[in-house]
Amino acid sequence: MLLPLLLAAFFLALPARANEEIVLGLSQAEVSITTNFNGSEILVYGAVKRDQPIPDGPELHVVMTVSGPSEPVVVRRKEKRFGIWVNTEAVEVDRAPSYYAVVTSGPMLDVLKRTEDLRHKVSIPRAIRSVGAPMEIADAASFTEALIRIRKKAEQYQVIESGVTVDEQTLFRAAVRLPAALTEGAYDTRIFLTRGGNVVAQYETIIDVRKVGLERWLFTLSRENAFLYGLMSLAIAIAAGWGASAIFSLLRR
Repeated sequence: MLLPLLLAAFFLALPARANEEIVLGLSQAEVSITTNFNGSEILVYGAVKRDQPIPDGPELHVVMTVSGPSEPVVVRRKEKRFGIWVNTEAVEVDRAPSYYAVVTSGPMLDVLKRTEDLRHKVSIPRAIRSVGAPMEIADAASFTEALIRIRKKAEQYQVIESGVTVDEQTLFRAAVRLPAALTEGAYDTRIFLTRGGNVVAQYETIIDVRKVGLERWLFTLSRENAFLYGLMSLAIAIAAGWGASAIFSLLRR
C-alpha cells in the first residue's frame, strides 16, 4: 500500500509538461492562375498556444513544408554517342511533388533529427518515393538526385534555412515563394514545432491553386475537346504568321 502512494506522490511532484499547439494564419489560402500569372508569395504566420509557461531546455524551432500534387516522373539519362546526345537509361520515380519547399528557423540538421525527418518525410529526398528502378541500373539513386537538382534550378524545389522568424518562442512568420510554373491542385502545408530536433507539435492545412478565367477555359477545352482546341491553335498560329508577314511588308515600304 505504501509503494503506490509513494509513486503517486513522485509523479505529482514532477513538473507538468507544457502542451504546445499551433495557431496558424495564411495571407491567402487560394492562388488563382491567370494568363499573366508570374508567381505568388504567401505569408505564413502563427503563434504557439500553451497551457503552461514556456518549458526549460532547448529553444523552440519551426519547420514548414509546402508540397504540390505528386505524380510519377520518368527521368532519362543522356549520353553522347556518335557526336549526338541520345537518351539511354530511364528510371520512373514513383511519386514526386510538382513543387516542394522546406523553410526552417535554423540549420536543417540542428532543428530536425534524422529520425524525425524519416518519420515525417520533411526533407526533399524523403518527400520523393522511388522504389521501382530496374535491377540492371546500379546507380538508380543518381536519377532521383538529378530530378532534385533540375527542379531546384527551376525553383520548383526550395530549401530555405533560417527563413522562419521566431519571436519569444511564441510567434513565428515566413514567406513562401510560389513560381509561375505551378501545377493545379491542393498544396499541402505542414508546420512542425521542434525542440532539440524532436517534433513536439504539428499542424496541417491546404493552399488551393486553381486556373481561372481564360486560362481555365483553355485548359478545360484542351481536355474535353482536343480537336477543337487543335483547330483553334492552328488558326491562331496562321493568323500570327500572316500578321507578322504583313507588318514586315509595311516596314519594308
